[in-house]
Amino acid sequence: MTVSPADLASLLCSRLCHDMLSPVGALTNGLELLSEEQDPDMRQRCFELLEQSAHISASKLKFFRLAYGGAGHADDMVSLEEPRALIAALAGDNGRITLDWQVGGTQMARPAVKMLLNLAAIGMDALPRGGKLDIAGERGEQATELVVRASGTRIAFDPTIGEALDGSLDESRISARTAPAYMMYLLADNAGGGVQYMQQDDALILGAVLPQV
Repeated sequence: MTVSPADLASLLCSRLCHDMLSPVGALTNGLELLSEEQDPDMRQRCFELLEQSAHISASKLKFFRLAYGGAGHADDMVSLEEPRALIAALAGDNGRITLDWQVGGTQMARPAVKMLLNLAAIGMDALPRGGKLDIAGERGEQATELVVRASGTRIAFDPTIGEALDGSLDESRISARTAPAYMMYLLADNAGGGVQYMQQDDALILGAVLPQV
């Protein structure tokens, strides 16, 4: 079975909708509570929760637009301040993840930025109890190299995501959960590169090499 572009797009949409349900649902619940609540202190608390949910929703939408969106050309250069700010916002919204950014340069090709954002998202998902996210990368003359290390007291990583990343997962098993990782495999493979991962007791290490970007 071969995953068609339409099927992959459908799976990615399902994943994005799933990730947005929580903050958008919190907004809906907050508005319902606000309409019924009369106590000034509780109303203030509702406003704070609404503000927090709106911020998380906006952060995720901005992240998804750059990580999965098709705007722009593949050879476009993107300022690294944008992905850094997006990752920092999601880590900050989590409240339990600290970020160490060690990416060299000021710009990176759009495919490399997509890879960077997706690896960072996988790393954050692997830290349900919080931890540290180390991100390093460099754009050389021949290739762009990226490394994301998620470290914490508990690493939660679905092996099928790793198999989707390195291309060893059977396409019949591609799901909404593994579709972003599979898209990164395709991105790297089309560029003549690859993605690797290594899981340890207290860390998940993700790496990518994109020779043509």
